[in-house]
Amino acid sequence: MKYLLLIYMNPAVWESLSEEERNEVFRGHDEFQKVIRDSGEMIGTQALADPSESATVRVRDGVPAVTDGPYIEAKEYLAGYYLVECGSKERAIELAGLVPDARFTAMEVRPIVFSAGAEI
Repeated sequence: MKYLLLIYMNPAVWESLSEEERNEVFRGHDEFQKVIRDSGEMIGTQALADPSESATVRVRDGVPAVTDGPYIEAKEYLAGYYLVECGSKERAIELAGLVPDARFTAMEVRPIVFSAGAEI
């Protein structure tokens, strides 16, 4: 089954880390990617831009309204994800615990129930 391992970021936590701690997180991602590539569980990964770079689109009465920034103000935001394919939810949870960000913020494990379009 496919799972999204969603990485949440809290800017205040990230800013409180030393440069060495931040570099350790980046190295941890390199190591984690090697583990899931070697196991054949990695499908893909993406890092997302800061929410200040986003736009929110709402269509009301057929008219789109676009606002800059995130949908809601929050202390944590979606920073990126890994898409993995593994044998169980327990394994997906185990993998999420290996993502270095899990030590500082939160990881969400969400099953994929439908995918269409280009082969993932």
